[in-house]
Amino acid sequence: MPLRLPDRLPAIELLKKENIFVMDESRAHSQEIRPLKIVILNLMPLKITTETDLIRLLSNTPLQMDVNFLRLKSHTPKNTPIEHMMMFYKDFSIISKQNWDGMIITGAPVEQMPFEEVNYWDEITEIFDWARTHVTSTLFICWAAQAGLYYHYGVPKYPLAKKMFGIFEQYPLKPRLPIFRGFDDVFFMPHSRHTEVHREDILAHPALDLIAESTESGVSMVMARGGREIFITGHLEYAPDTLDKEYHRDFGKRDDVEKPRNYYVDDDPSKGFVVRWRAHANLLFSNWINYYVYQETPYRIEDIR
Repeated sequence: MPLRLPDRLPAIELLKKENIFVMDESRAHSQEIRPLKIVILNLMPLKITTETDLIRLLSNTPLQMDVNFLRLKSHTPKNTPIEHMMMFYKDFSIISKQNWDGMIITGAPVEQMPFEEVNYWDEITEIFDWARTHVTSTLFICWAAQAGLYYHYGVPKYPLAKKMFGIFEQYPLKPRLPIFRGFDDVFFMPHSRHTEVHREDILAHPALDLIAESTESGVSMVMARGGREIFITGHLEYAPDTLDKEYHRDFGKRDDVEKPRNYYVDDDPSKGFVVRWRAHANLLFSNWINYYVYQETPYRIEDIR
């Protein structure tokens, strides 16, 4: 089954060129089926790019999903046309009146700021609280993972001496969990961040399960509330060229920019990059939708508590 997306969303045509089957609202309304309702709080600067990255992964499932996008009232994006935001994104006052089967909260370029100094901190923590009683399972990515761990469980973040930037081996610590069904003993995950959480803080909290980590990049996945909250410190959703674009964007403009590790052929940007994470990214998102959303959510969506 395809995803149900708003008519004229740019990601539709971009993904059709990749032979990924998506469906706009006009066609989807003709099908008699209860789609899963997914809401995405997209905090990344390049909204259209992130929309496309996430929809690409969500489409790899036989379940029909109705995907909606949430915007913050306390923050105005600088890199996305206001017309796009008005057409495809909804305010929390609208989203909050419904229950949702799944939610994704993305990273944000504010990780070096104290959480409380982020100008939308009050609004996003209101959304965090609401999601606990109105969403079956929430996926927190990168900064959102750190923010969720801090707000709900008091886990601090720590500055890194240099940016964690590249593709790193990850090890499932609880490989029998459904989120890792079909995974190999080692998988790869892109990381692009200036802060981290420490495993000791995760292990010290009885409500948190450290489920994947790396000898190079540290904590990579944490689970809470039986999978109703999943925190991912990296970016499995990244497109193949995202790290390359970030590197060339920042090179010469920041003094802490190094080449992304384990990414370029022979560590040479001129030779291109090797994609090592795409298969497991598709598998993780499919497992999340299947085992933590579809098989856990009530048929009557109003029964979510």
